[in-house]
Amino acid sequence: MDWLTTPITAVRDFMELGGPVLTVIAVTIFAMWVLIIERLLFFRTGLNKLAESSIERWQERADRESWYARQARDKLLSRFSMAANSGVSVIQTLVALCPLLGLLGTVTGMILVFDVMAISGTGNARSMAAGVSQATIPTMAGMVGALSGVFLTTMITRMIERRVEGLEEELYLDH
Repeated sequence: MDWLTTPITAVRDFMELGGPVLTVIAVTIFAMWVLIIERLLFFRTGLNKLAESSIERWQERADRESWYARQARDKLLSRFSMAANSGVSVIQTLVALCPLLGLLGTVTGMILVFDVMAISGTGNARSMAAGVSQATIPTMAGMVGALSGVFLTTMITRMIERRVEGLEEELYLDH
């Protein structure tokens, strides 16, 4: 059972060192990763089914040249694009929020350092160290969360663009 308690203790100690803002950052990063994993799973399953359904509906049409056919094609592409992009803006917002929360942690940690300096002067290094750790750990956590989110959001956006372009080619217009 020691293999389970040791990592839990290490995470608890890390969260205590970072202060209360680190908990908010952890929840934000967790929510961001849940949404990223959901999008990746959707690309493997639901998006393929939607693309196949769109292609089937297009191929069932007898008319592919008229203005109405173009509107029907645009409707299929739009629905596909909206389904693929669903949730991406929320992920991008959470990515942008991570460094801001890290900055908030920096400010709250430095306020703690200044409080210790005002009360006991610069002679109490141990109390000042607690404030410095509350200032640096949330900053680091916010940046790590943002960097991982930026990388995956870029990857997801590129996947969406390729999938939409591929469907556009599949739903060609007869000329």
